[in-house]
Amino acid sequence: MLSFFRINATLQIVGLLALLVLIRLPFLLSPPPLLVPELNWMLVGEQMNNGNLLYRDIWDSISPLSAVVYWLIDLTVGRSHLAYHVAGTALAAFQVFYFNWVMNVRDIYPDRNWIPGLLYALFLNMSFDCSTLSPVLLSTTFLLLAFGTLVKQMDRRGATDEVFEVGFYISLAALFYLPSALFIIWALVSLLLYTGASFRQHSLLIFGFSFPILLTVLYFYLADSLDDFNRNLLASVFRVRQYDLTDFQTLLASMFLPFAMGILGLLSLFRQTTRYVNFQQRCQQIMMIWGLTAVVSVALMPFLAPMLFISFVPALAFFAAYYFQGIRRELMAELIFLGVFGFTLFILYQGALALIPRWEPGRLSALQVKPSPIDTRIQQQKILVIGEDISAYRNNQVATPYLNWDLAKYDLRNLDSYESVISVYDHFRKDPPTYIIDKENVVKKLFQRAPALAASYEPTGQNGIYRRREAALSN
Repeated sequence: MLSFFRINATLQIVGLLALLVLIRLPFLLSPPPLLVPELNWMLVGEQMNNGNLLYRDIWDSISPLSAVVYWLIDLTVGRSHLAYHVAGTALAAFQVFYFNWVMNVRDIYPDRNWIPGLLYALFLNMSFDCSTLSPVLLSTTFLLLAFGTLVKQMDRRGATDEVFEVGFYISLAALFYLPSALFIIWALVSLLLYTGASFRQHSLLIFGFSFPILLTVLYFYLADSLDDFNRNLLASVFRVRQYDLTDFQTLLASMFLPFAMGILGLLSLFRQTTRYVNFQQRCQQIMMIWGLTAVVSVALMPFLAPMLFISFVPALAFFAAYYFQGIRRELMAELIFLGVFGFTLFILYQGALALIPRWEPGRLSALQVKPSPIDTRIQQQKILVIGEDISAYRNNQVATPYLNWDLAKYDLRNLDSYESVISVYDHFRKDPPTYIIDKENVVKKLFQRAPALAASYEPTGQNGIYRRREAALSN
């Protein structure tokens, strides 16, 4: 397979994109298990489509541009799991093509070929959750555009005013996935060390980064929801931690080989420094800084899953390509690649299709939406789930802004505060749920603090589930 992609021709481009589609074809014919984050994104899009404003009427930590994308999907096709995988595959195809195009057109490697794109496509399939349209996948698209523009600056004698674009792309990446804002440090350090950019050009970079963010802040200021924006997005990056969604077995199984190949490729560079021209060495160094920046971003992840490590893929594919191209025996390179390819696809399909029953690595069991006890009795109703497990929303709609439990605690865990009780009461009055599913035992205290709410709801006989009274429903 490697020998086929060593040639730089149109057939190789078609073959690479066809390979990506073939790998994901089972998911396009029958989507894999629905994941909790995917359900959350669908609910955000649905709520925005119902006229609710993000952060003020929807308490969630999703970044604004990602929410806009999910709103557009809901506006177009509603809650469609398939749409997320189709869009994710289309975006992955663009990333694969653009990444390899930059490598070839800028002569970043000694030889032009499509091996970097092949490895990029493979590492994007290290787990089945990477195939969906995640905020990190959306964000990485713009980080790649920033990389392409930055490399173009390095290919010249000095930086130009196009550095504005680098900052602009990183800003858009941050508005899709907030931890990507760290990559502005990557851009600043790279410009400082490798381009000879002037103070004015560094200022342009910062302005390009600040401009979309300031426009976003202005939008929420004019909507009188700046405090909600700050609490639910900016502050949440340090506060929202959904540890129950972390699956360390799958994380280790799916990421071991991509990281191993990337590290081996990086180490191989130290033995071949004389083979590369100065420009290529500078590209290698800025990609090292990219990798270090991605490592720092791990501390800001709300949970740990392969999909959140997609920002590592450009660096891993970049260095792994050096490893495979540096193996002198083509047969040995082919065998090693086929081993990596086979194991990666095994983990991918094990997770989505359960090839080996009861074997957990790859399954992302903690991340999957589980059957809810209310599924057979409560459907197509407006409900409020108080707790981290949002599986009950799979066949129901969200009532009140309290979608994310880590953010809802701001009110629902603070019921000794008069302001919090008034806030909860107002949200219930504006958008009353037909059912309340209380998994955190806060409803009894809420009803004590707000008797008017207590008069509107009654226990159902099932522990922790309350139903709105018929009299309240008729009002």
